[in-house]
Amino acid sequence: MRPSQEALIVIDVQADFCPGGALAVADGDAVVPRINALMGQFATVVLTQDWHPPGHRSFASAHPGRAAFETVAMAYGPQTLWPDHCVQGTPGAAFHPGLATDPAALILRKGMNRDIDSYSAFFENDRTTPTGLEGWLRGRGIAALTFAGLATDFCVAWSALDAARLGFRATVAEGACRAIDLDGSLAAARAAMAAAGVALEP
Repeated sequence: MRPSQEALIVIDVQADFCPGGALAVADGDAVVPRINALMGQFATVVLTQDWHPPGHRSFASAHPGRAAFETVAMAYGPQTLWPDHCVQGTPGAAFHPGLATDPAALILRKGMNRDIDSYSAFFENDRTTPTGLEGWLRGRGIAALTFAGLATDFCVAWSALDAARLGFRATVAEGACRAIDLDGSLAAARAAMAAAGVALEP
């Protein structure tokens, strides 16, 4: 068991991000056994869950004439448009059925504001609106975070970068993650994390 001040943050291991889902990450379901094994090492486990209302503004379907994976300008900056995914209450928003959820001390739902996306477990994509996770972790004396889940180059990386910026020791267990790798996004995310002091482990 790791020291009590360390926590595991499991990012968005949901049906829509796994093979057969609306925004499937290649080999995404392969992370489940590794994550389940990691949970046994941590006294504190947090699961995040993408939880979009219908018609979310990050969906390509909310922008007539635009296609998924195009980029548009939003009030908070550039936004990649996605296929409709992880809509509240739908089967695609559910956790992967093989993921152990009982160890979770907290399930944090994000992306619920229709007008702004939320990749990070700590902030919406305006980079200023908090989710409340920082305070929850600090209240429990947590100082070091290990991240796993989907996808390495988006929600995992944004969460790890924010954790480092907030002063947590951040590690990404890359073997327990899978990436979308959209136009070089994985290499860019790995470089950004390394530059920020995020430890990248196999």
